[in-house]
Amino acid sequence: MPQNDNVKIAPATGKLGVLTPGVGAVTTTFVAGLEAIKRGLGQPVGSLTQLATIRLGKRTDGRTPLVKDFVPLAEVNDLVCGGWDVFPDTAYEAALKAGVLERTLLDEVQEPLKALRPMPAVFDPAYVRRLDGPHVKKGASKMELAEALVADIESFRRSSGASRLVMVWCGSTEVFQRPAAVHQTVEDFEAGLAASSQDIAPSQIYAYAALRCGVPFANGAPNLTVDIPALQEMARERDVPIAGKDFKTGQTFLKTLIAPGLKARMLGLTGWFSTNILGNRDGEVLDDPASFKTKEESKLSVLEHILQPQLYPSLYEDFHHIVRINYYPPRGDAKEGWDNIDIFGWLGYPMQIKVDFLCRDSILAAPIVLDLVLFLDLAQRAGMRGIQEWLSFYFKSPMTAPELYPEHDIFIQLMKLKNTLRWMRGEDLITHLGLEYYD
Repeated sequence: MPQNDNVKIAPATGKLGVLTPGVGAVTTTFVAGLEAIKRGLGQPVGSLTQLATIRLGKRTDGRTPLVKDFVPLAEVNDLVCGGWDVFPDTAYEAALKAGVLERTLLDEVQEPLKALRPMPAVFDPAYVRRLDGPHVKKGASKMELAEALVADIESFRRSSGASRLVMVWCGSTEVFQRPAAVHQTVEDFEAGLAASSQDIAPSQIYAYAALRCGVPFANGAPNLTVDIPALQEMARERDVPIAGKDFKTGQTFLKTLIAPGLKARMLGLTGWFSTNILGNRDGEVLDDPASFKTKEESKLSVLEHILQPQLYPSLYEDFHHIVRINYYPPRGDAKEGWDNIDIFGWLGYPMQIKVDFLCRDSILAAPIVLDLVLFLDLAQRAGMRGIQEWLSFYFKSPMTAPELYPEHDIFIQLMKLKNTLRWMRGEDLITHLGLEYYD
């Protein structure tokens, strides 16, 4: 393939280590799935890096390679995994408790799952109130905890034989947090770590440790985490890519499919009521109003940015948008999301859309983890640093430069992602204009 002279991509040689704060339902589903795929026991359904193609040039050229054949991604067989958790259970034991995958499959990959023993976690019950566990680090200060994580990262690098690493936050949703003074500069942040500032969340300590070690970081929860000036400055200074936040899995995934269609047809919206029931650890954590507030902010921002009521006040101004999450233990990881959508059309006549999405959160999240690991590693090998907005496709609350609004339309996000890959390899960007076929 031709290569853009401006983008020199280092080869993906050696093993790629994957580190996850949180070895619960999402991580164990990802790791078990990864091992099943390596053994030919399943397919990586939902993974763009493994199954999607990318069009190059004109439609008449017939050039549509797989993404993984177009850009030099790490091989699935080269991935090695580790992580931290507040519980000492092996990944096999945690997967059995999560109840996402059938035991027959877990038993076929039990050897690598049992080998994944989580390291003691950095944890603060003030940030996750409905969760507690005995497997936590102790330290005289938050800086000492950060240093312990740095030691863990380097120890894993040596023991796994990984030549490169990526960290993906797969832990619980922390309580709602706004940027504080301690988040403004690297100097402020490090002083805050030394003083054990209560404004520094556990997820931010993990992100700081990752950046200290030159490890790309993705935030799979709606936590503030790397969405602060200090850690973004650190990522740029150390040439480390970062991405986030909050995996786009169930109900919000459908919103980013439906809302662009309503807007494309200029159909109006008067209300969108969303409610969910789920019973996994995430549901238990979100039963705390302070953690739910973090998730609610992430979910509520989607429609406003897609529909742009400031541009189309007659269609989208002051629509009612309500989101509810209910902890219902019998449902486990098999979440159910109901949406009632009140729309109007020609002459203002009302219509409704009803959606009942019986999904599996971790099944939808696992391929996102895989893609983020491979794309962030690619970005680092390509010399890309700081916020990777082209990975917005995977997040409910995409990170952007401070002066930009986030793009939530999933189809625009996918075009941005694929055009970034084309740009990396020196291919023409696809505009879909199509006039050249009719000249």
